[in-house]
Amino acid sequence: MTLDVAAARFWDERGAFYSTNARRTLDAAIAWIVTQLGREILIKDIGNAQVASLVAARRGEARKVRRKTPRQGEGKKSTKPPAPPRLVSNATVNRTVIEPLRAILLRARDAWDQPIGAISWKAHALPVPRERVRELRDEEEVRLLAALPAEFRVVVEFALISGCRLKECIGLRWDDIDWAARTVEIRGKGGKVAKIPLSSAMRDLLFPLRGRHAEAVFTYTVQKKRGLRRAGDVLPISYEGMKTVWRRSLPASAVANYRFHDNRHTAASRLLRAGGDLKVVQTLLRHEDITTTAKYAHVQDEDVRRAMEAVTARHRDADHQKSPNSTEGADDKPLSDNGFSKKAV
Repeated sequence: MTLDVAAARFWDERGAFYSTNARRTLDAAIAWIVTQLGREILIKDIGNAQVASLVAARRGEARKVRRKTPRQGEGKKSTKPPAPPRLVSNATVNRTVIEPLRAILLRARDAWDQPIGAISWKAHALPVPRERVRELRDEEEVRLLAALPAEFRVVVEFALISGCRLKECIGLRWDDIDWAARTVEIRGKGGKVAKIPLSSAMRDLLFPLRGRHAEAVFTYTVQKKRGLRRAGDVLPISYEGMKTVWRRSLPASAVANYRFHDNRHTAASRLLRAGGDLKVVQTLLRHEDITTTAKYAHVQDEDVRRAMEAVTARHRDADHQKSPNSTEGADDKPLSDNGFSKKAV
């Protein structure tokens, strides 16, 4: 079986049923792999050498940069020298080379009874740094929220409570909220739909927003006429619009090294610290595998450490309260010459 045939069959049986974003990424990845290795190569001839070559080629490619369309009057050429292109990350190489090729070959072996080469996939997978967990401190939250415009501030407040991603927040619609059942339907990563509880704090945040827009929950008021938008219009907050406001507000808040996605980390860490366990956090964040949630275990480690130190402090205080001459707890049995009680000897 050739790679071209295997890729097409894999797409028909598996890839075509991926969610929209994942399907688009997979389609581009498979096309790139087939182009690099050649349509006619037999899958049984794909071995470690070919995989290593693919990984090296992909690592040398530059990231795609989304270029903004200049507004009217902004056509001036920059005098700054162009920055050197940034190469794709290790995670991107793994996701667009190792994972799709491995999926195709393993399906050919297990579902189509096709022979494939012995490939050491772990040897080719590139190291990916462990995702950091940046938690917003209370005093930072005060400064951050104060720096944000009110209509955009509520999006951040919702993210800090719900743990939702930026796209999940922006995509929230009134039909997604069941006030009676106290649930919120979230269209998550990969097009997956799930329900999370509507807490009292979330309800207090969202309820006053009703009536501003027929569909979108999070909206903003247009300040200046631009194109078809008129001053006073209430429009849905867009993904790029929220990112722009976030980027401009951070310097004013003096909160450093903090991304919007860190609001999700903050929500998870706070929930865990408030008494929830990792399983509860997994449910809120909608992680399929609890090992993904395990990165928040450091919160429990801190709580255990504090508890251990508290126990030590209590014992130390109890020792200080005892009199130096106290015989409390001493054995009243007569001792033999060797220092042990006669009964024990």
